[in-house]
Formats: sequence, C-alpha cells, structure tokens
Amino acid sequence: TSPEGDTAFLSANDRSRWATVAALVDYGTYEIDRLTAIKDKSGRRRPWQTIDRVRHTGRDGMMHDYSSKPPLLSTLIAGVYAGVRAVTGLSLIRQPIYVARIVLVLVNLPLLAIFLVSVWRSIRSAAGDGPGAMATLAVACFGTMVLPMAITLGNHLPAAAATALVLAIYLRRGDDASRCDERDRRVFSPGCGRWGAAFVAGIAAAFTVACELPALLMLVLWAGLFFLQDRRSTWIGFAPGALLVGAAFFGTNWAANASWIPPYMHRDDGPVIGNLRLAGEPSAAVVAEALAATGELHPRHRDTPLAIVATASPDRRIVEVGGGNQRFALVAPAAGTLDGEREWEIRRWDRWYDYPGSYWMTPRKGVDRGEPSRVVYAFHATFGHHGLFSLTPFWLLVPLGLWLRLREPSGSSGWWLAVATGVATLICFAFYIARPLIDRNYGGVSCCFRWLLWFAPLWLWSAHPAAGILARGRWGSWCLIGLVAASVFSVATALETPWRHPWIYRYLEFLGWIGG
Repeated sequence: TSPEGDTAFLSANDRSRWATVAALVDYGTYEIDRLTAIKDKSGRRRPWQTIDRVRHTGRDGMMHDYSSKPPLLSTLIAGVYAGVRAVTGLSLIRQPIYVARIVLVLVNLPLLAIFLVSVWRSIRSAAGDGPGAMATLAVACFGTMVLPMAITLGNHLPAAAATALVLAIYLRRGDDASRCDERDRRVFSPGCGRWGAAFVAGIAAAFTVACELPALLMLVLWAGLFFLQDRRSTWIGFAPGALLVGAAFFGTNWAANASWIPPYMHRDDGPVIGNLRLAGEPSAAVVAEALAATGELHPRHRDTPLAIVATASPDRRIVEVGGGNQRFALVAPAAGTLDGEREWEIRRWDRWYDYPGSYWMTPRKGVDRGEPSRVVYAFHATFGHHGLFSLTPFWLLVPLGLWLRLREPSGSSGWWLAVATGVATLICFAFYIARPLIDRNYGGVSCCFRWLLWFAPLWLWSAHPAAGILARGRWGSWCLIGLVAASVFSVATALETPWRHPWIYRYLEFLGWIGG
C-alpha cells in the first residue's frame, strides 16, 4: 500500500496509470483532473496526485491533465478493471486498496507466469536441465528486478514477459524447423515456421515496443531473425501481428491526446502556424487577428480575451486564450532586422509539462537533477549505485555467454540471436547514456536502471551457457552460487516497493557520499 495506507498505489509512476484506468472506466475519458483533485478524509492530501502527468487543451477546449504514459497499456488494463467492476460492483475510486490488488493479481500474475515459463522453455531449448540451467532459472524466478515490478502497475513486467514469449517462440521454431514437412508448416505451432506462432510473436515483439520505445530496434531485429527462419510466416504472421499493435498504439495515443506520439514527447514548442512582422512588442489585438487567421482557435475561445504572458526569455511569449484554457507560443527566432522590425513565429503549444505547479518546471532534487558527466552516469548504470552488474551480478556472465553462443555454427538461429542481443544491448545502453541531462536520472526513484529490464529474458538466455561452464567445477560452482545469491539479495531489498532507490544508493546516501 501507499505510505499513508489509503491506496495500493506505490508511487507517482503507477498512480499516473491507475488514474487513467479509473478515469476511463468511471468517467469515460482519458482526462485525470477529477482524480487528481480528490482529497483524503483529512482534506490535506490528494491520494491520486502524481507528477507523471501533462496538461494540454482537450477536445472540449478546456485545459485538462493527462497521464504522461503511453495510453495503450492503461487502456488494456482498464478493460480488466471494467470486468472487475461489472462482476463485483466495486469501484477503484471508492475502494482503491481492494480493487487495485484484484486488478494487479489478474494482470501481473499471468504476465509473471508468461515470463517465467517462456524463460524456462528457452533455457531447456538451449541445453537441458543441468546445474547451469537450474541456476539460470533461479535467477529468473528470484534474481532479476522484474520480480519487484510484479507488485506494481507498470510497463516493465509486460515488456519483459512479451520479450520472453518472442524468445521462446523463436528458439522453438529454430529447434523444430528441421523436423517439419510442408504440411506441418500450414498449421499453428511454435515451430516449423508456422504463421500462427509468428503472428503471436509479432504481437509480443511490437507490444514490447509499446511498453519500451527503444525496443523498436529489437523489433526490427526480431523481424530479421524470423525472416531468416521462414520468410512466408514472417510476411503473413509476424508482420500483421506487429502492425496490429502499432495501430493500437497510435490509435490510443490519438484517442487520449489527439496526437500520434506519446504525451511525454511533448516538451518543446510545436510547429509554426503563423508569422508576425512587428516593429515593437506584439500587442494582444495584433496577435488575436493573426491567430484567428490560422484557424487554430478552439470554437469556444474565438470571442474570448487574449493575454500575452512574458517568460524568462526576451525572445519568447506565451499567448493564453479563454482564461488560459488554450495556449500558443510566440517566438522570435532572430534579432531585429535592419529596419527595426522583428519576425515573430506563432507556434502551436507543445510544452505539455509546462503548467502551474508542475514538478518538472521547478528545481530538481536528487537523481532528478540529472548526472552532468556521461562517464559517471555510465559507471553508475553498470557498476555503481544503479548498476546492472552491481545489483544483478549474474549479468556478469552475459558477455561470456554471448561469446560462447557465437561459437555455435555460423548462421544458426542461436548464433544470429546472440548477434542481435549483443547489438541491441550496446545500442540501447548507448542511447540512454547519450540522453540530455534532464533524462540522465537512472530511471528516477526506482530499484534499478529499469529502462533495460525488458532485456532480462535475452540476458538469461545469453548467460546460460556461461553458467553451465561454471557449474562444472567446484570453485566455479561456488562462484555461480555467489552470483545467484547476490542477485537474489538485491531483489529482496526491493520487494517492499520497486519505487525507491537501490540498496547501494541508499547505503551511499546513509554514508553521506551522495544525495541532497
């Protein structure tokens, strides 16, 4: 439950999604302002309040709050909640503890089962049930930060489960392809290049992208891997499955925000919709006339007063219409001309995080300030306080495991998968290290460098052969046990809630070495 004990929401992150789920079912809208305005019995706290929200003009012409998360996952979970409400009569708004837990059980337990069973099938597909396989399976069950994410509503468990499912289907197809005749290829099966399994894999691979956008790279690689196995099933199975999820992803974005891209991408001024050439300061009358000519004004604001608000920049103004319910940006991209006139651009409002009281417009604290040094950021993301290897030492076996996989016959399914896993891992890690300062925050207040959790099934498959080699000797077995135990320890420290800093970070904070 929350620290106050009045909801089953553990952080601003999952509250953002829960608010969308409740708003969709109880109010029939993606707008969450009515939820965030609810106060507890004391009248001093808002249990649904979240910093993970954006604000923009809705279809009714009024400013509304929306979750900053891509809406597809919340929309799917709203379907589960709608079923729970129809059967039990319970409301997430009135009974936020009981209903949230019921929905979590119905959503996260099946996802966790898919993750574990798929990883188990992938490991067995590779090399049987030896000690190395048992150690790898133990890490899958108890040693990755996927497990703490199973107690909250988020995108990381669904992404990991979807990746595990694609992995299991791909490996099964590779194992069975040599034993299939042409008749077998026309029926549904995980193996033999059959289109039904490829369709499921396409859905799962694309759904991973819907949960973790950088996984788009792996979607492209999965398409190539399946194409190398069987071209026909890739075209008639994998591709339509991926396109189906893509349509749902963009469709829910449009339904929620009248935009094709996720809400969190709206951070800067929008496209130019008009121009002004003025000798002095822009006046409300002149700007109002120019705005009317653009056709961008909402019908309810066409006859309302317009206000021009100064900003910290002398080259930028905010235009507010309808008492601030519709906004535009007024930007002067260059200095004045020779005749003293100045060119002003009227831009569509696209700074959705810029609103009164926005957490993201105030001085940041802790990790939210961002790490100035990319070198330091890369260190802490690997061996430091949010480190992949320091928090889950079992991942130290991944490089060795990939090297062993690459020693398989060139061109085999396992060989190509090892190449794809290595390439995707390095590129996605580099992508996060290269992010601007505002995004170099380790994933915010969370138990790990959570943006790469969806790689867990691929890394478990990669590490498996290395674990098998260690398990052959006495000292290697003890080393393997130590890696597993240390990984399980990190997970145990995050089981109360995944939405707090890793134990290493908290210990360094206790020593006074970081934080503040």
